[in-house]
Amino acid sequence: MIKSSQIAEIIISALPYIRKFRDKIFVIKYGGAAQTDEVLKLNFARDITLLHMVGIKVIVVHGGGKKINQTLDLLDIKSEFCDGLRVTSKEAIEVTEMVLSGLVNKEITALLNQNGAPAIGISGKDGGLLKAKFLDREKYGFVGEITDVNTKVIYDLLDRDYLPVIAPLAGGENDENISFNINADLCASKIASYLKADKVIFLSDIDGVLDKEGKLISKLDENSISALKKDGTISGGMIPKIDACLECINAGTKAAHIINGKIPHSLLLELFTDTGIGSLIR
Repeated sequence: MIKSSQIAEIIISALPYIRKFRDKIFVIKYGGAAQTDEVLKLNFARDITLLHMVGIKVIVVHGGGKKINQTLDLLDIKSEFCDGLRVTSKEAIEVTEMVLSGLVNKEITALLNQNGAPAIGISGKDGGLLKAKFLDREKYGFVGEITDVNTKVIYDLLDRDYLPVIAPLAGGENDENISFNINADLCASKIASYLKADKVIFLSDIDGVLDKEGKLISKLDENSISALKKDGTISGGMIPKIDACLECINAGTKAAHIINGKIPHSLLLELFTDTGIGSLIR
């Protein structure tokens, strides 16, 4: 059993980080098991509320792959992945938008509000927040590549002490009536890049980037990532996550983190302890 003195020491050890991170912008990509397990969902909401209350400006970008899969299966709409991205047909984009913006986004927003965080849920199509073009229509269908982020929308919300919760959807570059499905990792990366956020944090279902023996690689840079891609250590769904990290680092974000969202309070352990628990990319 943890003694009261140990609890006090843990709290005090977090103070330098709280002071350091006050008024900084953190973009947090929320997905995986942490988004579906009831206990982890509550932990996440409380962690985000704490970050907000100590003065960190938090933006949440969420996925919703499992809910999308379930709904597509119910409607008998085929779904497949290529290079870690969901191939999105005309029928699938309609379902994707309905699930992400109408269901998942509102569930997350409500949970955050219930736990004391003044969250506002929006999609990338709201207020012209995200504009995109086809990544490769023949290969991926209605998967978009973000070409512009209207940062004023986000700054206006942050300035009013709101916490934006963003569904990864985008409109067309020229305001045409079209919806694009955006990979949530790449969406978080692009938003962090335009904001030049202090940190972008990706909640995953694994501890971070693992070597061929399954051991965590705690620190990476562009050169080590290139080598790990080449020898197949980084593959599949980890590729867009790592590419997202590199994109925002090269655009001015100070640090990118990949952590295991299945570990209770993983956000606090990564941000407010000396050792952290995931992979840090600088």
